[in-house]
Amino acid sequence: MSVYSEGDGEATFVFMSGGGTCSPILDFKSLYTLLSDQYKVVVVERFGYGFSDTAHRERDIVSILEDTRAALKEADIDPPFILCPHSMAGIEALYWAQQYPHEVRAIIGLDMATPAAYEKMEISKSMLRCFQFAARTGMTRLIPGLSDGTAVKYGTLTEQEKEIYRSIFYSRTMTEPMVKEMFSVKDNAKQVAEGGDIATPILLFCSNGSGTGFTETEWREGQISFAQQAAAGIGNGEIIYLDCGHYIHNFEFEKIAHEIKSWLK
Repeated sequence: MSVYSEGDGEATFVFMSGGGTCSPILDFKSLYTLLSDQYKVVVVERFGYGFSDTAHRERDIVSILEDTRAALKEADIDPPFILCPHSMAGIEALYWAQQYPHEVRAIIGLDMATPAAYEKMEISKSMLRCFQFAARTGMTRLIPGLSDGTAVKYGTLTEQEKEIYRSIFYSRTMTEPMVKEMFSVKDNAKQVAEGGDIATPILLFCSNGSGTGFTETEWREGQISFAQQAAAGIGNGEIIYLDCGHYIHNFEFEKIAHEIKSWLK
């Protein structure tokens, strides 16, 4: 597994990508470069993502988390961590806090998904396999601009980094580990929902719902409910609203970095 780190400081941030993000290292770059002046920042790329191998691994929540922890240990990066999950990685972050609370100093959700978000979500396995077929056969190359994700369009990547991102996109779109994650996510979310409360400070950054598959009202109500639950349980669950799409770290990276630094003071 690929592990990238930069910066130094008394806190270590671990950025965790959402499902299907082809290049987590480049996707988060606009944000973590604004934090690495004060903190150590780390990006772990799961199997099938970015520069990591495409391994034939089970994608239940236990396996996903243990892969992440093993990769960090191999890279000599020690806890406790401030977890920064985007989207689906919120499930892994919450499970981490449930199972190894001493390793998780805080969770900063980057429009992260909560277990409740998957309760009513319908996942079409046949549709996912169709998308995977299109990626494997190169059909995705025929769609102009498809490889230009939000990191390319709105972030601070250099022209060279944009080209690298595009190259990674065509080799790391709908990989087998990604598809298996999506097949397993409802069961993983259910396991976390049944795992009990966590005693971890939480800061949630919430989008306007665009790109989540939910309406703005539905998405924000879910985030509010989770933040209230966290606040009731540990007295430390906060939420900050952003009027932008789901990949908030590529739209509002400056505001997010400022708010994170203020929150940690």
